[in-house]
Amino acid sequence: AHLLFKNLDRLNNIVNNPQMPVQFLFAGKAHPADRAGQDLIKRIVEISKYPQFIGKILFLQNYDMRVARKMVTGVDVWMNTPTRPLEASGTSGEKAVMNGVMNLSVLDGWWVEGYREGAGWALPMERSYEHQDFQDELDSETIYALIENEIAPKFYKRNEHNIPTEWVKMVKDTIAKVASNFTTNRMLQDYEERYYSKLYARSSDVCKNDFAKAKEIAEWKRRVSRHWDSIEVIFRKRLNMQEDEVMLGNVYQSEVQLDIASLDPEDVGVEMVVAEQDATGGMKIINTSEYTCVSHVGSVATYTIDVLPEKPGVIFAGVRLYAKHPDLPHRQDFALVKWI
Repeated sequence: AHLLFKNLDRLNNIVNNPQMPVQFLFAGKAHPADRAGQDLIKRIVEISKYPQFIGKILFLQNYDMRVARKMVTGVDVWMNTPTRPLEASGTSGEKAVMNGVMNLSVLDGWWVEGYREGAGWALPMERSYEHQDFQDELDSETIYALIENEIAPKFYKRNEHNIPTEWVKMVKDTIAKVASNFTTNRMLQDYEERYYSKLYARSSDVCKNDFAKAKEIAEWKRRVSRHWDSIEVIFRKRLNMQEDEVMLGNVYQSEVQLDIASLDPEDVGVEMVVAEQDATGGMKIINTSEYTCVSHVGSVATYTIDVLPEKPGVIFAGVRLYAKHPDLPHRQDFALVKWI
């Protein structure tokens, strides 16, 4: 919320524009231990008492469901500007769109899924600066520009009957294109399609014929567990490149040859894991690609992969083996992994 106060002169011009005045309402409560939240509310109240902002910036005390109900049915734009990527969800914005209120928010939380062009406004999801003060400066300027150049002009542009036709169209699109995707009906459909139906089908498959599938998977797990530690790396060819330099657009091949003991090639998954270093110095996985088994002679299996680099910069690549079975519900259902 403090982004709005980065440039008070600019804010003054917005709220006191004689042709297109804008009023801001703030509401909320800070936890007794949330010192930052308390300081923010104090700052909002202080600014609301400046002579140029009296009646233009208001803080509504004792925020509760009663106040929220009046807000979501009475305001024109719901502005929410969390720090990326810290938005938990943003359900207040969902309540607002149900009442035809358009959102102005960062593409974070629910808005990254809910935003539709022409049915609200969005600040980009990606950060432009690692330094938070620089990012805040850019975001605040973006907010000012959106209000001055798009939101206020569209609201005040009226036809001969004093109706803001473009604004009304956006309200209708908000209800039709955004609100319709965040109903209880949609929630139940998601649960049914993504979880309940799949779990029902899997349960039926596992239980039929006196739990034949369950017994098959259990036996496979016992067999793989017995031989997993016997897997040995015979040969590993790195991406055939010179001095670890990779050129975008060139295809590179990597090969891994394993002695898989008594296991089948289908029991062992081989994948390349590509990572990059984040701003904190930690490693972030950006891609995984699976090798293909190209030969199996005796206990020796050969796996290869062709890699087409698509992203510049410094990257880190590693190879890991994992136990593989088509009927496992998830890789984590069987935590056997080897890094080579």
